[in-house]
Amino acid sequence: MNESVERPTNGADERLAARRVTMLDAGVGLLGAADGPAVSVRAVCRSTSITERYFYQAFGTRDDYVRAVYHDVSEQARAALAAAITAHPRQEALAAAAVDAFVGLMIDRPDMGRVLLLAPYREPALATLGLGHMPDFFALVAASLPDGVPADVREMTAVGLVGALTALFTQFLTGGLAVDRDTLVDHCVGMLTTAGRGLGR
Repeated sequence: MNESVERPTNGADERLAARRVTMLDAGVGLLGAADGPAVSVRAVCRSTSITERYFYQAFGTRDDYVRAVYHDVSEQARAALAAAITAHPRQEALAAAAVDAFVGLMIDRPDMGRVLLLAPYREPALATLGLGHMPDFFALVAASLPDGVPADVREMTAVGLVGALTALFTQFLTGGLAVDRDTLVDHCVGMLTTAGRGLGR
């Protein structure tokens, strides 16, 4: 008689995964510090009360850790945008939802915003990533544009919109844009909506 046997949970693996998440969360504050990245193995361990042994077990090197934090924040932003786009098929509602999702992560959590938008320029460990996850954001914005738009126009529009939004959010985060949050959101929504209407004609 052949019965399936449920394998016991590996407690050591669960603990390692939990420590990894804790260190990734701490890394957002360190990599996205207002005065610039302040990431060191000791800083991570001190802020989490996790020993260096477990740090190296989870990430290997300090630079691998920095890249893991960046990838984690990028994935959270990508997932938030994807969820907003999926839930709001109409252009006006979609633009508002997408901007709200991104602002919720990048502006309301400025440490996350600095990780995604500023850290690649401030942290040598991220220099080799180039555009990093930007193509993912290009694809998401391209998919949100009206049907019937030629592929090349769709691609160029998406790249242009993501570039413009990136510049706006970066300036806001660094204090170079003297507007309040609501004004920024309204402008970004209007920009996306106008672009979509223009292409949908």
